[in-house]
Amino acid sequence: MATLPRVEIARFRHEGLGNSSYLLEVSPGTAVAIDADRSAARYVRDARVRGWEVVASLDTHLHADFVAGNVELHDLVGARPYLPTDAGVGFPHTGITPGERLELGDTEIEVRATPGHTPEHVSFVVRGDGPPLLCSGGALIAGGAARTDLVGPGHTEQLTRAEFRTIHEAFADLPDETVLLPTHGAGSFCSSGSKQEVTTLGHERATNPLIAETDEERFVREWPRTFPGTPAYFARMREVNTVGARPTRKIARPGALEAFAFRDAVEAGGVAIDVRKTDRYAAAHVPGSIAIELRDAYCTWLGWVVPADASLLFVMDDDVPLERVLEESMLVGYEAFGGWLDGGVRAWTEAGLAVRSTVVLEGDDLSAELEAGALPLDVREPDEFALGAVAGATLEPLGGLDARAEALPGDRRIIPYCASGLRSATAASILERHGFENVASIRGGYGTWHEAGRD
Repeated sequence: MATLPRVEIARFRHEGLGNSSYLLEVSPGTAVAIDADRSAARYVRDARVRGWEVVASLDTHLHADFVAGNVELHDLVGARPYLPTDAGVGFPHTGITPGERLELGDTEIEVRATPGHTPEHVSFVVRGDGPPLLCSGGALIAGGAARTDLVGPGHTEQLTRAEFRTIHEAFADLPDETVLLPTHGAGSFCSSGSKQEVTTLGHERATNPLIAETDEERFVREWPRTFPGTPAYFARMREVNTVGARPTRKIARPGALEAFAFRDAVEAGGVAIDVRKTDRYAAAHVPGSIAIELRDAYCTWLGWVVPADASLLFVMDDDVPLERVLEESMLVGYEAFGGWLDGGVRAWTEAGLAVRSTVVLEGDDLSAELEAGALPLDVREPDEFALGAVAGATLEPLGGLDARAEALPGDRRIIPYCASGLRSATAASILERHGFENVASIRGGYGTWHEAGRD
């Protein structure tokens, strides 16, 4: 009997998306990528350090939360994309079907049907010298599974039933020691799993509440109620990943714009995105700019609140790496970059152009504002709001604020707040764009307010 190869694993985590992707060494010096995202240069860099050549890119399903990296990896190193045949993608690839066994390097990879999160979803069982590896995408994750409502409301019940069968039947023959390598995880708007990073099939069988639920009707009725809010950009990502995103080297990089040219670009319809720290934005910012601090979750909120076809104009500090801003923006499908403000807000003010500022309230100030009739606006998600909120607060999750801002009262001070002050800065900037002038935020957000025992 032939000796099975030892499959080495390199894991890549995007904290903001709550997603993991992987490189698997399938034979000495040869690797395949699993559910890679568009920021594909990092896989190539890591592989080269390890002495690996990436020869293939395998996707478990059409992703809704990021632009897939399959086309990008092919452009960078010639890696062949492999996708479920039922995905119906329109770019060169190898279609794969359930029951197929792929011979990649010295390793056999079994393709299993695992519909639920999406109709075409498959999982990969990788067998080598050690426990089997289960690359499960969103079919099974630590503490849960990925949501089933992203294809459309008319498909949710059917896909939820498919997911029930998947988690109870698709992996039944695999041993408890099988190592689970999911794509979605804690922090993903595609799922609501646990924060555990490493898990096994046996651990999930013992602890995963979805596996513990054996009543299909209750599962179909109750589980979809736990899904988090759906970022607006999810609706367009499946189409992007079906057509295939163009290689990022073909996307024009923005140039530096002096203050008046930047102002003219905004007036011509460009959207100014201020990626600086929220306190710097509050102190002084370009009027009408949207505050989205460059952080792990930057791409999610950019995709949620900024139109897909917007020409992005960036306001940054000198210590902000432009390439990272662009990479994170392209990760959720943005490709039109109009420029960046040369010299930042300092150059803007030196040119004699007006800036705006946002009032940031401390705890005692907020108490006085509330007593004077200010409206606390909670821009968190409903599950966060349910755990506690500022007295008298109105819930208006950030993702839908732009569409519903006009319904807010214009004769009261509005004080958006979130958990820490990051989302509320974005909320304040959206309200400003809608013409609200009497807006403030809470330093430290609800967390600070709650810790002080004020609610």
